[in-house]
Order: sequence, then C-alpha cells, then structure tokens
Amino acid sequence: MATKIKSVFFCQSCGYESSKWMGQCPGCREWNTFVEETVKPAAKAVKGVPSSAASGEYIQPKTLSEIVMNDEERYDTHIGELNRVLGGGLVKGSLILVGGDPGIGKSTILLQVAGNISGDKRDVLYISGEESLQQIKLRANRIGGFTEQLKFMCETNLSNIEETISRQKPQVVIIDSIQTMYNESVSSAPGSVSQVRESTSVLLRIAKSMNISVFIVGHVTKEGQVAGPRVLEHMVDTVLYFEGDRHASYRILRAVKNRFGSTNEIGVFEMQEKGLVEVTNPSEFMLDGRPEGASGSIVTCSVEGTRPILIEVQALVTRTNFGFPRRQANGTDYNRVNLLMAVLEKRIGLQMSDFDAYVNLAGGMKVAEPSLDLGICLALVSSFKNKPISDDVIAFGEVGLSGEVRSVSMGDARVSEAKKLGFKTCIVPKALESKLKKNFKDIEIIGVSSVADAMKVI
Repeated sequence: MATKIKSVFFCQSCGYESSKWMGQCPGCREWNTFVEETVKPAAKAVKGVPSSAASGEYIQPKTLSEIVMNDEERYDTHIGELNRVLGGGLVKGSLILVGGDPGIGKSTILLQVAGNISGDKRDVLYISGEESLQQIKLRANRIGGFTEQLKFMCETNLSNIEETISRQKPQVVIIDSIQTMYNESVSSAPGSVSQVRESTSVLLRIAKSMNISVFIVGHVTKEGQVAGPRVLEHMVDTVLYFEGDRHASYRILRAVKNRFGSTNEIGVFEMQEKGLVEVTNPSEFMLDGRPEGASGSIVTCSVEGTRPILIEVQALVTRTNFGFPRRQANGTDYNRVNLLMAVLEKRIGLQMSDFDAYVNLAGGMKVAEPSLDLGICLALVSSFKNKPISDDVIAFGEVGLSGEVRSVSMGDARVSEAKKLGFKTCIVPKALESKLKKNFKDIEIIGVSSVADAMKVI
C-alpha cells in the first residue's frame, strides 16, 4: 500500500506542531509563524521487540561507582577568547551552534579556527552551502595561514556530506550553514523547521558516533535568536552568539548554553582587515575615547564570568518639550533605569518628572548586572546638576528601592581592574569597605551605604 503523506503546520519560532493553521502559536504566543509542510509517517516498529534485543545486545544499567570518568580531550583553537568562552578549548565529539547577525563574523572566526586546528596536524573539513570554493579562497587568502590538513567542500545534501565524512574521517567539521542543508528523507524545503531539525539530528549522530567536533552556523531572526525550532538549541552541546553592530569594529562572543563550561564568560574581538583579532584587555578597549570633564559620565565595573570589565556609563538629562518625558536606555535594562530614576526622585528629592533621560553604555556592551545601579544613579545626578565627576573615580554597587547600596560579588577583582587602569578612588558598598581597604593600600576605597552618601562623596 502506498505511503500516506499528510500536511501539518509547524511554528517557525518554537517548532510547535498543529494539524491546522492558527494565527497565534499556543507554545510561544507568536503571531503568523505557522507554515505548512508535508511529512511522511515513520515506519512502524516491530511490536514487543526492544531495539537492543533486536540487535542481539542488552545494555546493562550501571551504578554510580561503576561509571569510569575520563578527562575531556580538548583541541586548542589558538584563539584565547574563544577558548575562554568554550570552557578551555574545543571538546572532542561536541556539537556547537554559532549564531549571529549576517556579516558579523561567524564564518570568518570559524575559518580562522579551521586554519589554527589544521596547523596542529589535525584534519579539518569545511563544508559550505552558501559560498563557492572560489569565494572561500578569496576570504582564506585575506586571512592567511592554512595547511594541507584543511579541506573544503561545497555541498548541501546531507547524505553526500555523511558519506564524505565517513571516508575522510576528519577530526573537526564546520557546517556553514544549517539552514542550507537538506535531508532527502524529509520532503520539505531547505531551511524549514523539519529540515533544520532533522539535519541537526543527523549531524548530532555523526558527532557522537564518530567522535568528531562539529561546528554549525545558524542564521538568526529579526529578534536576534537562531532561526528554526527552539529544540535546535536543546540538541546541541554549546550555543554561541555573536553580539555587536556589524558596522562597528568590536564583536562580543557569548555562550548561551555550554555543557562543558560556564555560560558567564564572554570573548571580545575586533574586526580587522585580516579577520577577527582577540581583545585581551576589554576594559581599556571599552574606555578608549572617553571624554574628559564631561557631566553625566562615570566608569563602573561589571563582571562577566571571572572577568571584570570597566564600562563607561553615560547619562543625558534634559528638560522635556512635551507633556510626557521620554526615557531611553541603550545597553542596559530600560525598566531598571526607570526604577532607579524613581528612587532618585523619592529618596533624594530630585524632581526629574519634567526631564527626558537617556542612558548609554559606551562601547556597545549589553549588561544587566545590578552592580551598574550606583554608576547609573551617579551619572543621572551628574547630568541633572550639570556637574562633572572626576575622571579617576569608579563606582559600583546595587541600589535598592530604599536608596540603599547593597553589596556585590567579586569586589576584589573589580578594584584590582580599576587599579590596573590607573583609577585613584573607588566608591563601593559599605559592606565591602573594610575588606577592600585591607587588600588595597594604594587606592582610595570609600564605602557608602546609600545613594545620598555617594552624592556627598562625589
């Protein structure tokens, strides 16, 4: 009897499946995301026969003491910022998804990684479904430094790709990109929900069964998330996102998911003519070009994983020309800025209800850490009173609704970073003052218990 083919509707945002079209997805609540796809039912399994029994094998469950731990074998990518984000290097047999806006540098950094790993006498296979071999060679000549261990291939058929991998047996495979791959067993078009999901499943099986490290490049939606079903991020071992403006020189690589390391680490890169160059001192890079003697500007410190980063907080407070004041935040939480302005108005007595307020984190960083609260408050007050803050002052601390300044983690690392870049005074929460004064003798530590105290110090 002929195989019956049916049509189903998939949500392009989360992969929710429905037998009919719906305007709003019940899973992710997005509108107009359902697309129709034709699917073939899977072959029926033999009833009463487990898969392991059918193959003549039986998997014996093990106790915790019987499980043997092996050290994870990692490849050095020779890019320190990438190694940091990955948790110490590329884990053998892992599946890594790299997402980001078009033109931000996903293919560039993976081509650099391929060249570095192949330089260690390891076989690397770079498979592109978007560029021809001539286009890849143009970019490779610009980057430079490749060996015969690196091989290139232009293919979108997963059956041919799997056959090539099984014959070549490379140690690292790069797929650019997953939206261009198609599986012949799936009748839908490349880039559809079904194709992306099934193609990733095939690559996951290749990575685990052959112990090959696989990089997957993923396109992103206009919201900045990897296109395709949400289950795609659950299938892979690591999800990396490139952040930053494609027209700016800086790039920030952030791990959203990592089974082999921390998700708090970030890598900072600068786009140059010969590719992405790692920025080993992000604080100095972020503070480059800071104006001197300008009101509404102060330096604060954020911690990303184990790395402290100094960031300039800029604020502009001007009298509004309309009945309703305008508020805008760039790089930090908009609602958090509104909350801090309400604290200043209630606890300090600043009448800011008739003023527009704009807050910006210079350098393009996006930070939601509460340690920026004190810096944002002082920058707003400085702009409101049009009085500049000394250039050698740094402030950090969380601000509560009562106007109190609460303690934050890793105070030693923050002050050490400030000292390294030549700052003379640190305004810190009162709870950290005694400890920091013992550890740092050649930098002035001032502890404050409230925003009002910090204003008096400034």
